[in-house]
Amino acid sequence: MSQAYQATAVAIGNRALMIEGASGSGKSSLALALIDRGAVLIGDDSLMLEASGGMLAARPHPNTRGLLEVRGLGLLEFPVCEGAPIALVLRLDVNAPRYVEAAGSAQLLGVSLPVLQLYPHDPVLHLKAELALERFGLADVSPSGRSTLP
Repeated sequence: MSQAYQATAVAIGNRALMIEGASGSGKSSLALALIDRGAVLIGDDSLMLEASGGMLAARPHPNTRGLLEVRGLGLLEFPVCEGAPIALVLRLDVNAPRYVEAAGSAQLLGVSLPVLQLYPHDPVLHLKAELALERFGLADVSPSGRSTLP
């Protein structure tokens, strides 16, 4: 099953970090900062989600493939990852809790994913996003270290 979904995602290693938030909350800016640190764009503000075998993969949406909105500069082209299993959903929220002991969870297309809220205006948000993926994200469970996509 495949479905269009409004969110931004980058691949870090073999896992996707999906970023949700209100318009103007900084999804694209966080993606840009992560790309600067070696992540690869999957999609900005529109993705294709595909569920199979208990995994949910994020893939580029054909209408926005390779495009990232950089405020003040417009839509810029970036290299694209063709897809990766979503390991963590980050929700940018000004009311994010200060302390978190465990990630929440959300069901998307019948797949349960860990979810974490982060304050969007943090100057080190990109570092916190990487730490969140490391600490709360689903592990890469493929035997070769390469993700098997649905």
